[in-house]
Amino acid sequence: MKAVVMAGGEGTRLRPMTANQPKPLLPVVNRPIMEHVLRLLKRHGFDDTVVTVQFLATLIRNYFGDGEELGMTLRYVAEEVPLGTAGSVKNAEEHLRGEPFIVISGDALTDIDLTDMVRFHRENGAMVTIGLKRVANPLEFGIIIVDDDGRIQRFLEKPTWGQVFSDTVNTGIYIMEPEVLEHVAAGESVDWSSDVFPKLLKDGAPLYGYIADGYWEDVGTHESYLRAQADVLSGRVDVEIDGFEVSPGIWVAEGAEVDPDVVLKGPLYVGDYAKVEAGAELREFTVLGSNVVVRSDAFLHRAVIHDNVYVGTRANLRGCVVGKNTDIMAGTRVEEGTVVGEECVIESEAYLANDIKVYPFKTIEAGAVVNANVIWESKGQRSLFGPRGVSGLINVEITPELAVRLASAYATTLKKGAVVTASRDVSRAARTLKRAVVSALTAAAINVQDLEAAPLPLARFHTSQSGLSGGIALRTTPGDPQSVDIVFLDPSGADLSPAAQRKLERVFSRQEYRRAFPGEIAELSFPSRSVEAYTQEILRSIDLSGVDEANLKVVVDCAGGTGSLILPALLSRIGADVLTVNNRLDEASPTDTLAKQMRDLQRLGELVASARADFGVRFDPVAERLQLVDGSGQLVDSERALLVVLDLVAAERGGGRVALPVTTTRVAEQVARFHGVQVQWTPTAIDELTKAALAEDIIFAADGRGGFVIPEFSRTSDGIAAFVRLVGLVARTKMSLNQIDQRIPQAHLLRRSVPTPWAVKGSVMREVVEAAQGREIDTTDGVRVIEPDGSWALVLPDTAEAVTHLWAEGPDDDTAQRLLEEWAAVVERAEG
Repeated sequence: MKAVVMAGGEGTRLRPMTANQPKPLLPVVNRPIMEHVLRLLKRHGFDDTVVTVQFLATLIRNYFGDGEELGMTLRYVAEEVPLGTAGSVKNAEEHLRGEPFIVISGDALTDIDLTDMVRFHRENGAMVTIGLKRVANPLEFGIIIVDDDGRIQRFLEKPTWGQVFSDTVNTGIYIMEPEVLEHVAAGESVDWSSDVFPKLLKDGAPLYGYIADGYWEDVGTHESYLRAQADVLSGRVDVEIDGFEVSPGIWVAEGAEVDPDVVLKGPLYVGDYAKVEAGAELREFTVLGSNVVVRSDAFLHRAVIHDNVYVGTRANLRGCVVGKNTDIMAGTRVEEGTVVGEECVIESEAYLANDIKVYPFKTIEAGAVVNANVIWESKGQRSLFGPRGVSGLINVEITPELAVRLASAYATTLKKGAVVTASRDVSRAARTLKRAVVSALTAAAINVQDLEAAPLPLARFHTSQSGLSGGIALRTTPGDPQSVDIVFLDPSGADLSPAAQRKLERVFSRQEYRRAFPGEIAELSFPSRSVEAYTQEILRSIDLSGVDEANLKVVVDCAGGTGSLILPALLSRIGADVLTVNNRLDEASPTDTLAKQMRDLQRLGELVASARADFGVRFDPVAERLQLVDGSGQLVDSERALLVVLDLVAAERGGGRVALPVTTTRVAEQVARFHGVQVQWTPTAIDELTKAALAEDIIFAADGRGGFVIPEFSRTSDGIAAFVRLVGLVARTKMSLNQIDQRIPQAHLLRRSVPTPWAVKGSVMREVVEAAQGREIDTTDGVRVIEPDGSWALVLPDTAEAVTHLWAEGPDDDTAQRLLEEWAAVVERAEG
């Protein structure tokens, strides 16, 4: 006996889960509903099966193929237009002639004994046997009355409670004799229950109802979908679960990693190659699909998570469904009955209320509170570029596929035959992604000079000095070993300007990538003297007079980063006694976490003090920034280090201008003025500081976060050049860093960040301007409100995240704190 599986339904009530995939492919405990149906058929001997398809038919064909993996033979019959339940079977008539056949829905979960149903059909000589099931609420189903022998007496489709006369409903499982198809018109929309069966009953045909004892659930609503998962996990339905029951009710599939410190309260299921980190809690009826990642301290209860989903730390998911390839970021809360479609991004701290539907390919902004369905527009304004280029979680937000598309977009903005650099930090992730980047660039007719692992300042220098068209550098995000930054460089080695970023983003969003013809595939080369050229130019450009006579002793911490590739050769030539630590490539720690920083700085301070060194320097892992330790072994914080170096440069030069971001303490203005130097205040964006440093009279620039620009060598931030410049300054001034620090006034600058949804950022800034009426304001970047006594507060919306940053400075901490609270209250009030 052959089988017909009806798999053409759209499942409109299950949207957005079925917005991009047919209902039969919805997973129940990590297997499509239709796979459970086919396995049931196979178990009862129905291995020759016809599948009727209509909505997104190709996806079903591609998934199941010819049925070989299931040990079955599958044939597909497609409907050009919907033909109804009977019309679709009629459409497959050529495969069903000459013998009885069974019809079963591909989107209902069941373990009904089909063998016994066939026996019942044959013993009664039925033309049609309809599978029946007793249910508590029959309103959504067709009711059927049978006599004591099982012969059908009456049909009623989807009754009201006033019409309910039985609790036995039609399961959509039929066993039929082939002559039944003679009663179905070809090419027309015909239904079994409303058209064919009532007519056969009226004509006296032998129609029987088989009341089944097994499990049956019509997975037609979100509630029934969640219920089906729970029923499988609870053992109420006899289906195969792919995995191992490691303890009662706890199912774990092949390759899954569940940390021993995860709290597991079954029944639950963890799919193949899923990863659950320590501190996470999975509770009853949770289902994780394949390749799902659940980070530490996440909480999931009755949550059904489809394949390739990322669940961030502290996320809280209850009674919800999350579609495949979606990212649920840190601190997100998703409530009961909510369904998130595939390929969505729910950013950190977002809140999705009960019974919300988020359709595929949407972004919910950080901190958003969503109380209505998200169907047409995203609730976020996430841009491609952030303050550090394109950043995101490795293999979640930043994948090799994304790297290829980004590099292809960048290549499209350049002329064919252009030459760019490619470089990376020491991490495996950056190495992997750079290979994807290089392939995409050369495939788009862009020649690549691969600097391999190199300090970011070296990549910037080589790009600017070699007349290249730009470059791409990949590095682990500072402070976050789980993330990576893709930094795009312009011909001067600086970060792309906002205008160039927008051009690249337009190409990326439209996917209008250029491809080279076979003869245009570009070349990959490996420059051999880039390190030598870089060190020679530093020694030629930066004044090191007086170093030999000063007998300086310095301790340098390379932080296990790419600075280790430059510093040994350079330090031997600057004339100071240098002790180096962490002078190696540390692939295991490619970025600075706070704990690593503090540990290394404490050790650096101890070494400086014990060696009686003049000062110590610690580079970041890409040698772009540095931190200072004075001769007593005490850390000089980044803002204070800016003032110390500024004082040294200004005292030596005695004129010119320095470029500093508006967020810098105004003590910098006092220091500069004392030495006859002017301050040019710039916006906080990195490219703005770089642009300001291009002016001929700029003698120094810094960002207040350990980044220094030494204009006589380069117009971009360079930790190595800044260190060499500092050695020369300290040697000639004959003062210790501690002495210089003590002569600079103390600053009282405080900072705070306030969560601000994208939708209200404009109104927040308008409210700030209105609240500042009557006071002096500066709009270089954000709104800086200046008080009559010189105290000031700056309100600046973040360009990449849903927050507003505030700074306040006064003559003392109390005044600064009062200002900070005043303007934070203005921002919070404006948010409404």
